[in-house]
Amino acid sequence: MKKTVLVTGGAGYIGSHIAWLLAQHQYQVIILDKLIYGQPSSFPWATFVYGDYGDHSLLQQIFAQYQIETVIHCAAFVEVGRSVKKPLVFYDNNVAKTCTLLDLMLQHGVKKIIFSSSCAVYGIPQSVPICEDELRTPISPYGTSKLMVETILDDVQKAHGLSYIAFRYFNVAGALPEYGLGERHDPETHIIPLLLQAAYEHKPFIMYGTDMPTPDGTCMRDYVHVFDIANAHLLALDYLEKGNESFCLNIGSGTGVSIRQMILTVEHICKTNITVQEVDRRAGDPPRLIADIGRVATILAWRPRYSQLDTLVHSAYEFAYGPSILSSEGQEKQDNVS
Repeated sequence: MKKTVLVTGGAGYIGSHIAWLLAQHQYQVIILDKLIYGQPSSFPWATFVYGDYGDHSLLQQIFAQYQIETVIHCAAFVEVGRSVKKPLVFYDNNVAKTCTLLDLMLQHGVKKIIFSSSCAVYGIPQSVPICEDELRTPISPYGTSKLMVETILDDVQKAHGLSYIAFRYFNVAGALPEYGLGERHDPETHIIPLLLQAAYEHKPFIMYGTDMPTPDGTCMRDYVHVFDIANAHLLALDYLEKGNESFCLNIGSGTGVSIRQMILTVEHICKTNITVQEVDRRAGDPPRLIADIGRVATILAWRPRYSQLDTLVHSAYEFAYGPSILSSEGQEKQDNVS
């Protein structure tokens, strides 16, 4: 019999890739999503339920109707800047509603959860690459909300025997265009879609800070392909089903890419120059955020397979604009990242 997994936020960017991959591995997937970003709601490989993951009565119905064994909890507000302006909205959506979800899980005997956390829990790290034992001092309500849920999961584990994996995502990128899966945000805030818009739609790209203590003066970030993220969740499901210990784990590529490097890559692939508007650095923007992925490699035997820079950009480009505009030279080099 196929095991049933509830994916909150399963119509979103990361959640949809996870849900699709689970379906390919014969899981029965229940997607719960409110579609606040205008995502499509047609998933022939999953059961879709429209609604809020904090809706107590709706959760009662879902857990009563389906024999859910594990919850993958991707639903959250994620805009860091908005969290600073509206912290209570973030704490209500990201934390209070998660408490409701956990309460209903326990009532129905569901004691396994995989949580989408974030490297934002670290704030400005003291050392790079960042290991999971790094001091966690988030600098935004968004990061604090993720850290609060991690703490809640640990407390529920101690009190009620909950088993969990909390994945601290670094910069998720890329797409699966051949399956119609990719990044849809309005407004867009992620660097690769913004650079593709700048290249293809002739919009200026705003670069914050050129005086960082990095080799070229711009921020360095760790970019991981969304399909690598999905694969990590598949491994985590198997891990929890075997009754193993709970952990918080970094998910990244383990490699840093600067903003200037990213611009050059997109320009090369798109065969065009991008107009860059240089402005002052943003307050509290860490110069370098790069994951130490040794622990997840040891515990889940996970390694990034698709997180080469060219592969990330190519897949995002194909999802947004189609393959016809990609250069054959770029296609040939998609696995050769400098």
